[in-house]
Amino acid sequence: MPTLAEQLAQSLHALGVRYAFGIPGGPSIPYMEAMRTSGIKFVLTANEQSAGMMADICGRLTGIPGVCHATFGPGATNLATGVGGALLDRSPLLAFTTEVKAADRGRKVQMNIDHQALYKPLTKWTTRLSGGNFRETLATAFSIATAEMPGPVHIGLPADIDGEILDPAAAVAGFDQTVLPPPAPQALAAAAALLQKARRPVLAIGLTAARLGLHEQIRRFVAANNIPVVLTPMAKGIIAATHPCYAGVLFHAGSDLVAAVYRQADLVVGLGYDPVEFNYESWMPAVPLLHIDTQPADITADQAIAGEVTGDLAAALGHLSSLSLPRYAWDLDEIAATRRKVFQALVPPSDAFTPSQALAVLRDVLPADGIVTGDVGAHLHLLGQLWKVDAPQRFIITNGWSTMGFGIPAAIGAKLCRPASAVACVTGDGGFLMNCGELMTARRLGLGVTVVVLCDRSLSLIEVKQKRKSVPPYATADLYQGEYFAAGQFLGVPVLPARDPAEMRAALQTALAAAGPAIVAAVVDGSVYDNLIARSYK
Repeated sequence: MPTLAEQLAQSLHALGVRYAFGIPGGPSIPYMEAMRTSGIKFVLTANEQSAGMMADICGRLTGIPGVCHATFGPGATNLATGVGGALLDRSPLLAFTTEVKAADRGRKVQMNIDHQALYKPLTKWTTRLSGGNFRETLATAFSIATAEMPGPVHIGLPADIDGEILDPAAAVAGFDQTVLPPPAPQALAAAAALLQKARRPVLAIGLTAARLGLHEQIRRFVAANNIPVVLTPMAKGIIAATHPCYAGVLFHAGSDLVAAVYRQADLVVGLGYDPVEFNYESWMPAVPLLHIDTQPADITADQAIAGEVTGDLAAALGHLSSLSLPRYAWDLDEIAATRRKVFQALVPPSDAFTPSQALAVLRDVLPADGIVTGDVGAHLHLLGQLWKVDAPQRFIITNGWSTMGFGIPAAIGAKLCRPASAVACVTGDGGFLMNCGELMTARRLGLGVTVVVLCDRSLSLIEVKQKRKSVPPYATADLYQGEYFAAGQFLGVPVLPARDPAEMRAALQTALAAAGPAIVAAVVDGSVYDNLIARSYK
């Protein structure tokens, strides 16, 4: 007869979970031992925040909810940052935290806060586990976490339940998966009428389409109809940057140039467009919107919604692909010229070593099927537009949540899930400080992750915004004095300096060939960011 801890570990394994991330407390020990004997590897992290981020990436890349764990109070609050990322970046995740036993709820007990209240706004569902509700709770948690839109579920583990004896029949080996309803015929008919009437429609493709793996369907639809495409940053890879219809990325550097295409549109077709990345009204021209997604549009009333198709997105796209649409009045040569202009503007000539040059070398050295994770900062605005990728799940960022410190944990999660792929993280010197302790995690696990640190001595994105508000840089510049890395190792991880493109290439080649993690310290001129990051999105 299994204990509750054993049944939980066995059920998670049966449901496809292979990793759990976190930092244990005393009550965690029975669960960790049960995971060890059930085939789930518990990955000890340096910070619970990182545990949530690693679980997020496992959920994104596998479709199976990632699992993370934290202990009472401060463990739970630290974990919350990673869990919030899974909510707004739409990743299936189960977050377990140790909670006080039922008799102590509401009492003044060391480390005790209300975890249920803490996680309610950060998750799709939060509950407490018990022997009596075990089967129902775990199956429901998986159903909710994976249902559209996917996201995190929090389960509190009262400190006194791990040893409860459960009936083996309580094991969970499957769960009900939500099936989206087919799109309404009248909505499809209205969408078809709008596409038939339009002369210059533009496709705005977002996170939902990328999550659902609709890139092949979308590529066929675009090729058949020659409709220009703009992407949200998390949808990169849906179509290649070399595609004749590729017009660029919204919101990131150079998007003011991308606007030269979509401002000519007489209809915006939001396809799998999740406004959590960038609200429609923040960029759309004053033209009708056709919103096609699993969820209704979230938009202010002053933006016209001409049509809305919700439900099974693949089915909606299949219907649209069957239509005989008119030849649209787009000049693909003009779109190609805009595309070239965007890329040229982001790599301006310079006597200094710029972030653009560093990223260009990384793109050249990293294998085409490699994975890059991007931390938050000025460099991400550049990376989001400049990085060329021709398949989904090879460009991993946080944009709905947008927390600094994401890049290194994300790279570790990606390498665990895709061990055969080369994985590189791009972070700034500010973002690196937030979760650099996870390099010890990568070192301990022997993960060949390359961490590129763009060292410019500043929180450059905030400094750019300060300048635009006509205030002097304050508490953002002069992040450190002297060298950022004053030795050839950091936490036992080799540090390879790069001060020009040639050094960058040599450092990357060495780092990518290493058996374990390596750091490439690229000393760059951050003053160029002000001119590279778009000043206007309209």
